[in-house]
Amino acid sequence: MTRLKKYNVQWVLAILVLLLAHSPFYTPDPVWYTDRVAVIAYHHIDDQIQGDVTITTQRFHDQLTDLLQRGYHFISLQQFREYLAGGAVTPNAVLVTFDDGYRSFYTNAFPILEQLQIPAVNFVITKDLENPLQSRIPSLSREEIRTMAHAMDTLDFQCHTDSLHDLGPDGGALFTSRLKKGDRVETEQEFNNRIIDDTKKCRAKLSELYPKPVDAFAYPFGIYDKQSDALIHSAGIRYAFTTAIGFAERGVDPMQIPRFNAGSPFIKANSLNNLIIHKLHQTQNQ
Repeated sequence: MTRLKKYNVQWVLAILVLLLAHSPFYTPDPVWYTDRVAVIAYHHIDDQIQGDVTITTQRFHDQLTDLLQRGYHFISLQQFREYLAGGAVTPNAVLVTFDDGYRSFYTNAFPILEQLQIPAVNFVITKDLENPLQSRIPSLSREEIRTMAHAMDTLDFQCHTDSLHDLGPDGGALFTSRLKKGDRVETEQEFNNRIIDDTKKCRAKLSELYPKPVDAFAYPFGIYDKQSDALIHSAGIRYAFTTAIGFAERGVDPMQIPRFNAGSPFIKANSLNNLIIHKLHQTQNQ
């Protein structure tokens, strides 16, 4: 090969590399982290209502799209279970969760999840299944849950209590506080039975709607203690999610899984990535 032809070949190769790097089909997929999962939490997706845990449909779409473009990979609850059991997980793994079972999950979030093919978990307050449009914020109906579960095999619907997502008269969480019964306070056994019965009722109602295991739980208001933790575990819960900020790493207590709050109106599209990376750096420097 002549020197001129050699230079021409090198020049063509250089141009091809340059074009590939700027091609929309080229995805460098940087590795931000491995062998851990960023569990992100949402509540309400609404374009009219404003609140501390409410974001717009566009913000939700932009957050997920931004993570996809940055090389994050979304996993299902089943893949998350397998990871905690010792299995491998993709780098930059993210699990999307929702609390409260609002109807906005069906009307606003589900179309985006389906379009982007992103798995998710919704923790449902199952007492609201009886009259879904009568709750303070309209909630999911049985038929809506069935429709979504049939349309996307990677959607899960899990427990957020049946009727204990509230505060008692003294301001304590129903989930962790003993209640007054007339002129006395319920006994420890009565408290235990109340938590166990409520959890079993929640699991039973969801198990009627789709065939997957119902064994995950999100603590109401993020409030829990050792006793309530043990009680829901005895009622069949194997994975419980908190509001503590952090990564779910191998060896984490499966009944105290941390999450990142993604559903705040203050978290812009690129802010979610910044939040995750900031916590990653904190973790690595400890």
